[in-house]
Amino acid sequence: MTIELQAQPAPEGSEAATFSPPPITHLSNVAYLVGTPIAHSSSPKLHDSISASTGVSYAQLLAETKDLESFMSYVRDHPAVPRLLGSGVTMPHKVSVLPYLDHLTPEAEAVGAVNTIFFRHGDDGTRQMWGTNTDVIGIRDAFLSNLDEGLIGNMKGRPGLIVGGGGTCRAAIYALERYLGCSKVYIINRDRKEVEAVISDTKTDLEIRHIASISDAKGIEGPGLVISAIPDFEPSTPSEVMVREILKSFLSRQSVEERGAVLEMCYHPSPDTRITKLAEGRGWKVIGGLEAMVGQGLEQAKLWAGVEVTRELRVGITKSLENGRAKDPIPSRQVRPPASNHIDMAT
Repeated sequence: MTIELQAQPAPEGSEAATFSPPPITHLSNVAYLVGTPIAHSSSPKLHDSISASTGVSYAQLLAETKDLESFMSYVRDHPAVPRLLGSGVTMPHKVSVLPYLDHLTPEAEAVGAVNTIFFRHGDDGTRQMWGTNTDVIGIRDAFLSNLDEGLIGNMKGRPGLIVGGGGTCRAAIYALERYLGCSKVYIINRDRKEVEAVISDTKTDLEIRHIASISDAKGIEGPGLVISAIPDFEPSTPSEVMVREILKSFLSRQSVEERGAVLEMCYHPSPDTRITKLAEGRGWKVIGGLEAMVGQGLEQAKLWAGVEVTRELRVGITKSLENGRAKDPIPSRQVRPPASNHIDMAT
């Protein structure tokens, strides 16, 4: 797929009229993460850990800006030293970056959003800029790396459930269909319009159904795999309370043999979320969102620097990050979600 490059100006009121490159002369290989706000991002620390564990020398630097046009121009004309490996892409640029790219992978085309830029040479020898979505791989590997083959086999052909209608929802649909064998996907979310947009935008023959009430959930097959992609907060509005009650209904009514796994994407400020407690209390296996974050980052490292991804590397990186969080804990606090709530793995 070739996309016509169409420059897009920085959003009105942008804090960054022009992107300012970070210092890079001390590096031999560099990747970036573009988006805003990203000062809190764990992604550079993740890639530092991958570099230290594999001996592959590279670093990821933050490119915090709303001015995507200037950043992409800088990437196109990047200095020869250090070598540019690619870039992570996070909000608000995951969709707006598409016109700047030469090609998209099938994952990016299906999801309609890019979280990773990498380079490959075309048949004519020119260096081409590709976009992909490694969030899909992070979700896939979080399940496959933490569940035994028997349980994964039992979940195939059953519905999947996604809590939330943001950007991660689209990647989750692709992973549930393409890699985990779900027969259909249910979405529960406080904003009906977000779900309608997801259903409209998603390129799939899979049945995607919005479950908007307890009555909608009655009489239908329960899910085997659940992905929670919302921040950790106590429901207060009627729509938020309804989402939580529907989730309780799905998690509570199934027999022990029917219960599968819940991937809780929220790990900041703490992986011990309300939904984690809800699922564990009803006998479901819970997989922490750090697993998906590590998986998508390792896929980036493979694309950028040829890192060989093994189970041992994945486990080691995850433990390293968990130990780092334990030494430098983030104070827990009540956070009200924004109007359009979502979890973004790149941060």
